[in-house]
Amino acid sequence: MGKIEKYLGLDYGKSKIGLAIADSEIRIAFTYSTIDNNKHFFDVLGKILEIEEINKIIIGKLDMPGAGKKTFEAENIGEKIKKEFSIEIEYHEEMFSTKMAEGNLKEKGVKKIKKLDNQEAAKIILQSWLDKN
Repeated sequence: MGKIEKYLGLDYGKSKIGLAIADSEIRIAFTYSTIDNNKHFFDVLGKILEIEEINKIIIGKLDMPGAGKKTFEAENIGEKIKKEFSIEIEYHEEMFSTKMAEGNLKEKGVKKIKKLDNQEAAKIILQSWLDKN
């Protein structure tokens, strides 16, 4: 049996970035946190990568016509993370992940959906990636 790898799913947004976590053994994504997208983002992310011993980051990006700016932003943050932390980055389709996240949270009876929708979307992106890899 090989070394267990740990993955961090990332749902990038202008003001908030949702995070989810999984490993190569259990292969089930769990919500982790929501980080403010501000000047402290890389410091906070660096601590998470170190504490959780993350091997790879999966970033949601849109692969559909008209998604140019959002796709560029996802790829741009991915390149910055890769350069800053020397970590492997993969991109995974995130179409409707936020809508699905909001639906999941409503089903669970969550009242403050906007507070948790980014990390729930990150979980959906990461689980979809796990299911395909």
